[in-house]
Amino acid sequence: MKGTGGFGNLMKQAKRLQEEIERAQAEIAEMKVEATAGGGMVTATVTGQGDLTNLKIEREVVDPDDIEMLIDLVIAAVQEAQSNAKEAAQQKLGPLAQGMGLPGMPLG
Repeated sequence: MKGTGGFGNLMKQAKRLQEEIERAQAEIAEMKVEATAGGGMVTATVTGQGDLTNLKIEREVVDPDDIEMLIDLVIAAVQEAQSNAKEAAQQKLGPLAQGMGLPGMPLG
């Protein structure tokens, strides 16, 4: 049969691309991304998937009379770290998605 060789090559390419995507996703899961707020007073660390893994708060920023400021700093640090992680994941997966002819890939 003619044309089956092309399909076989396409299947090999798809399998190779799938393996590359899985490898990139594993690397993303292992990434640690940090961001700070309040001049480094609050540091958030997230995985490449955006899951919070660590939160460091300097003692000087803890003011019992101004808990709202601390909350704002924590939220800002976590959101920035998650945004940075999403961007890093898109950069890692972007070329693979383009190889498939897709405009982008959902990250979770």
